[in-house]
Amino acid sequence: MLICATCAVEYDEPTPDVCPICADERQWVPSDGQHWTTLDEMTAAGQQLTFTDNEPGLTGIATDPKVGIGQTAQLLSTPEGSLLWDPTGYVDDEAVRRVLDQGPVLAIAASHPHMFGVQVEWSHRLGDVPVLVAEADREWLGRNDSVVEFWSGSRQITEGVTVHQVGGHFVGSGVVHWTAGADGRGVLLTGDSVFPNPDHRSVGFLRSYPNKIPLSGAVVQRIADQLEPLAYDRIYGNFNNTIDTDAKAALRMSADRHAAWVRGDFDHLT
Repeated sequence: MLICATCAVEYDEPTPDVCPICADERQWVPSDGQHWTTLDEMTAAGQQLTFTDNEPGLTGIATDPKVGIGQTAQLLSTPEGSLLWDPTGYVDDEAVRRVLDQGPVLAIAASHPHMFGVQVEWSHRLGDVPVLVAEADREWLGRNDSVVEFWSGSRQITEGVTVHQVGGHFVGSGVVHWTAGADGRGVLLTGDSVFPNPDHRSVGFLRSYPNKIPLSGAVVQRIADQLEPLAYDRIYGNFNNTIDTDAKAALRMSADRHAAWVRGDFDHLT
């Protein structure tokens, strides 16, 4: 198993000449070409994982130094078990021990293919737990394994924890709705389709963040409409970027603003 050094997604051997995820317009292949790495190489170099308590029941897991895109995984723990969301591109025995200390892992899932990380490797080390991959994003799966389960629409992980497909950044892009989060006011765990901005009061909607390709106003409004029935007050993005409160109103405002700019309502300001 090899890992793309740029996005940190795992691949079966023989590996492709170029990582398909990075060759897509939403990512990039380095100017000096494709680079691959392995878990053994990263371990030998001193790679570590850090754990941050975000709130009761939610722990952020990040790589130090950054691996690939550098996402922060979220370990969402409930009395029935845990969901590992947006798994990192590195895993070691100490991280597995700390994850299992929170209870059994019910599933592993990624918001979109950029966040696949070493999801199958995480699964094997956690006891071959299911790896949930959106059916619409099946073509981007780099490592096939019997632990992979395809899903569409919505998938309940356990009581109060459901993954919803919203599309946008990728057709299969998803979010997690956690009803007990934020002291019972509800939490969304998102990815690049709904991206909390540095102001902590708005979110962005892009097809590509590094290459600055927007989504259409219609798609952004569709995402907002899909999420409207859900009760939530807080959003955690895939880099531990947050909207701490009034997140539902912030998402609707952001969607309306995005659509207005794309429509040309504010062209007089440009």
